[in-house]
Amino acid sequence: MPRTRTRLALAGAVAAALLLGGIATGPAAQADERHGEERTLAELAQRHGRYFGSATDNPELVDAPYTALLGSEFDQITPGNGMKWYATEPQQGVFDFSQGDEIVDLARANRQKVRGHTLVWHSQLPEWLTAREWTAPELRAVLKKHVQTVVRHYRGKVFAWDVVNEAFNEDGTYRETIFYRTLGPGYIADTLRWAHQADPHVKLYLNDYNIEGIGPKSDAYHRLAKELKAQRVPLHGIGLQAHLALQYGYPATLEDNLRRFARLGLDTALTEVDVRMQLPATEEKLALQAEWYRDLTAACLAVRRCVGITLWDYTDRYSWIPGFFPGEGAALPWDEDLRPKPAYFALRGALGEN
Repeated sequence: MPRTRTRLALAGAVAAALLLGGIATGPAAQADERHGEERTLAELAQRHGRYFGSATDNPELVDAPYTALLGSEFDQITPGNGMKWYATEPQQGVFDFSQGDEIVDLARANRQKVRGHTLVWHSQLPEWLTAREWTAPELRAVLKKHVQTVVRHYRGKVFAWDVVNEAFNEDGTYRETIFYRTLGPGYIADTLRWAHQADPHVKLYLNDYNIEGIGPKSDAYHRLAKELKAQRVPLHGIGLQAHLALQYGYPATLEDNLRRFARLGLDTALTEVDVRMQLPATEEKLALQAEWYRDLTAACLAVRRCVGITLWDYTDRYSWIPGFFPGEGAALPWDEDLRPKPAYFALRGALGEN
């Protein structure tokens, strides 16, 4: 859709959002109004053979209005933290699946599917792993046990895993993680093989940020994916996190990038979507944000092997952005009071609401 037409459509969405915010008396009233006869984002996406999901995290599950919308609007959930290494193996060889299980149980109750996140990442590792030096054989054994124990526990309960998260630097070189330093780049192929052994049916992804457009970092994933496929390593998809920011510009080559991974025989997914802005939020910024949400959704729908979209939580109430980017926020389609913003209506438009 031409940009001028998009902006005109979004101007109407802004007006609708403001009107809705003025009429409703609270989140529950708005949820009732929106869910009267309208299809949810998940239902709209399903007509295209896609899912539409949200991340969530254990502390917010006590928020009943939040969980009600989480359970009704989306058909997929990603646990924000509950399946990471620090949570699942807090002591060496001692596993705790309580946080991940809580989210899996919630998803099952709501007939939602779960994306496993994440098996290997340089961040949020337990101190027992990071506080000492490991030999290569020692760390290889630790890594294999962790990956296979976690994947076996969730076998049949998750449809996909972010197996290795954020393996590259911005210039396309390997990130100097504990795993890369000790085991070399082969740790990625090994981890994929171990995960596949533990659950031959789950889809295995590599996942990263700033790989939405074509550039050095996404090029590195494209090269690695070609190598892994040539070696018959079980890799099924690339997760593009899509943590975007208005001040840095929209990744105009997103659709082309999705297509080149598809040509390798890989699925893609937009896995951690948010579009932050420098505060305060203005009507103009919210309209531009909505345009970006519309465009990234359209890009996914245009590429058959882009299988779905996941918001990195759906509401500003629980966004990670303000805590990590001071002075920035308002990144999600619902505001802190669970009121839909222009971005929400843009998503509906992109998914073909009629």
